[in-house]
Amino acid sequence: MLESRQAVPYLAPWSGLSPSMAVGKQGRECNFHGVQRACIGDFLAVDLGGSQFRALEVKVFNDGKQSSQLESKFYPTPKEVIQGSGTELFSYVADCLSDFMESRNLKHKKLPLGFTFSFPCKQTKLEEGVLLSWTKHFKARGVQGTDVVSSLHKALQKHKANVDVLAMVNDTVGTMMTCGYDDPRCEVGLIIGTGTNACYMEEMRHIDLVEGDEGRMCINTEWGAFGDDGALDDLRTEFDRELDLGSLNPGKQLFEKMISSLYLGELVRLILLKMTKEGLLFNGKVSAALLTKGKIEMKHVSAMEKYKEGLSNTKEILTELNLFPSEDDCIAVQHVCTIVSFRSANLCAAALAAILTRLRENKKLLRYPKRLHKVVRRLVPNCDVRFLLSQSGSAKGAAMVTAVAYRLAAQRKQIDAVLAPFLLSLETLRDVMNKMRTELEYGLKRETQDRATVKMLPTYVCGTPDGTEKGKYLALDLGGTNFRVLLVKIRSGRRRSVRMYNKIFAIPLEIMQGTGEELFDHIVQCIADFLEYMGIKGARLPLGFTFSFPCRQASIDKGTLVGWTKGFKATDCEGEDVVDMLREAIRRRNFDLDIVAVVNDTVGTMMTCGYEDPNCEIGLIAGTGSNVCYMEDMKNIEIVEGNEGKMCINTEWGGFGDNGCIDNIRTKYDKEVDEGSLNAGKQRYEKMTSGMYLGEIVRQILIDLTKQGLLFRGQISESLRKRGIFETKFLSQIESDRLALLQVRRILQQLGLDSTCEDSIIVKEVCGAVSRRAAQLCGAGLAAIVEKKRENRGVEHLQITVGVDGTLYKLHPHFSRVLQETVRELAPRCDVTFMLSEDGSGKGAALITAVAKRLHNVGQK
Repeated sequence: MLESRQAVPYLAPWSGLSPSMAVGKQGRECNFHGVQRACIGDFLAVDLGGSQFRALEVKVFNDGKQSSQLESKFYPTPKEVIQGSGTELFSYVADCLSDFMESRNLKHKKLPLGFTFSFPCKQTKLEEGVLLSWTKHFKARGVQGTDVVSSLHKALQKHKANVDVLAMVNDTVGTMMTCGYDDPRCEVGLIIGTGTNACYMEEMRHIDLVEGDEGRMCINTEWGAFGDDGALDDLRTEFDRELDLGSLNPGKQLFEKMISSLYLGELVRLILLKMTKEGLLFNGKVSAALLTKGKIEMKHVSAMEKYKEGLSNTKEILTELNLFPSEDDCIAVQHVCTIVSFRSANLCAAALAAILTRLRENKKLLRYPKRLHKVVRRLVPNCDVRFLLSQSGSAKGAAMVTAVAYRLAAQRKQIDAVLAPFLLSLETLRDVMNKMRTELEYGLKRETQDRATVKMLPTYVCGTPDGTEKGKYLALDLGGTNFRVLLVKIRSGRRRSVRMYNKIFAIPLEIMQGTGEELFDHIVQCIADFLEYMGIKGARLPLGFTFSFPCRQASIDKGTLVGWTKGFKATDCEGEDVVDMLREAIRRRNFDLDIVAVVNDTVGTMMTCGYEDPNCEIGLIAGTGSNVCYMEDMKNIEIVEGNEGKMCINTEWGGFGDNGCIDNIRTKYDKEVDEGSLNAGKQRYEKMTSGMYLGEIVRQILIDLTKQGLLFRGQISESLRKRGIFETKFLSQIESDRLALLQVRRILQQLGLDSTCEDSIIVKEVCGAVSRRAAQLCGAGLAAIVEKKRENRGVEHLQITVGVDGTLYKLHPHFSRVLQETVRELAPRCDVTFMLSEDGSGKGAALITAVAKRLHNVGQK
């Protein structure tokens, strides 16, 4: 039965334990996982879906043991209201609730409200529910396909009711929650009344509609529609078909029409009518009442079936229908009632048996240790179940859900408050773009260059590949925890190509933070090992040195280190020419190399993409570090002689904000990360945008949320206290759309963080906020560059290519998309193509070296 229709997950903070069953008397979608931790206080509830509308006040206490007190009032549901317009229906509900609040002296209070809505709805969150279809005798116009919570909220606003609708629940779920409040083993809810439905706690790993693999979630089966696909056609009688054709929703809710009290009386009437017409009852005389739809109701069926007074009740009821029954007629009619109601019970038990079997299989149990209803026992003899009658109805359950939702809403506000500074408006991003543009100009001007935070360093790279480059070149790549040596073979002509051979060497922390002489001796040792490995020991090859740190260059082969970044701290290097330091280390090893160019990885990236696309005039690195370069008109570079042509400028934009110009968007977590870094107060923009720091920002946020009791049960583990444990690669993994929450939890467990699925959701949200801000800030900076390029060219619309490299851009599931969207929004007159670089720091260095050699040879001629 469960496989024959799509059950609906109900979004609820509830987690059932052992099998009990809640049974309610009224007659549905759900996101709810714990009512044991409901918030203490006063809550309102409204219950719409049966023959009466109900408003309640529920007080939740905690006097050592959590308890509750309930006051309620019933209101009729007139036909003209429930079959009129949706506006009239919700206005009536709001009117009744206002009356109830007036009678309880609650008008002056702002109270949270739970809404029990007993109809099939699609829910994506607790405070939202889109009506799929009306059932039972409801048929209000203009409601189907709309959010009923929003409709109720609007009606309450018009009535000036001071109420906050926090949760919408199905009556079945409310029934389970009501009984679950008193018995934590309750994990099935059953409604057998005007309508019929059931809910139960399903394993998350079985619910494909909802993200997450661990724990359980309440599923609202909406089993009333079982058989709408024809699965019950062999059981449906001519009377079922006739009843269905005369209903408000023919062809729908067929199972409900065979079970629920709204229809059983009518089934009895149709059977009696046929028997009478065939002369089997009342001497074949049909009364006008027996011909009238709805004249026999469930209350009549129940009265006629009573053990002792059933016969006398039957005679009285039939007489009122002007049928004048004999004793045999009364016995026959009573038998018809019993058959109809027994079939209803048996069908309900069969459907329930399917749920119980599912639960037993989920738990891998042979038997449930409780008493069993006799009908269910026959169908599933290996399942026992205890039935609990829901005394307070489904509305109390709605109040309990609301109590939990109230607590969760308070937690949500705390989380939102923590993450709010990471949500940057378009106006804020435009301000960042404008400030970046100002700093770019400062860096280019002679009188302001010294105090500019964006250094705008000339690279003396003035040309791009023209296709004539050829030969063998060495390339060195230093910029992270690994160092690479490459042999690059460039082929020119129609079959031009670039082939590379490389070897990676580790740089130990003691070398990174030792002396400069030790660092460069280690580099040269790696070069010597590579030359021997490639069988070219002793060869004097032109060499390009990719040095991914801020350098002030006086020529293409001279670079003075401005300052270390990315964890490097080698002494006696800052203020020194790194090319000279490399040459001295080479001389100490007694071999010779022709160092032609020192280049930044950003420039290498631009050159690599420029080899394929001549329109590429910008290089972007978004990886361990963050930086950009671009081709600037010589006339705008006051710190270099000459006005003709262009030169590549290495912006070193990681220092943007070191003068405090973006302090308005720096959070306390950014400041904590900065203070704990090796270069406190420097590279502030890079520390907000680069892969080296994003994981640490996330860790600081997780510590704060844990201190507030919002994560990891309020316990800060030893692993979470360790700086650097949350590497940025984990952000990429956690934010992957293909990764289920259970896998996110496994990643956290690998980090020593014992998390629940709820923790995993929050961690994923934190990672998303941090990485999205990083991408947006990077996009704002890049927008400043492309706008400057557009103005330099004096065009209304610019077409340009950006060469990009870096693990953050390449591997993070959303970073590249968000960055590109931000550039489009901030620079709408620039058509920017993003081109991934294939080894810009290696191939690019060789290409720059080749171009430099070509230009040098041209100059000599």
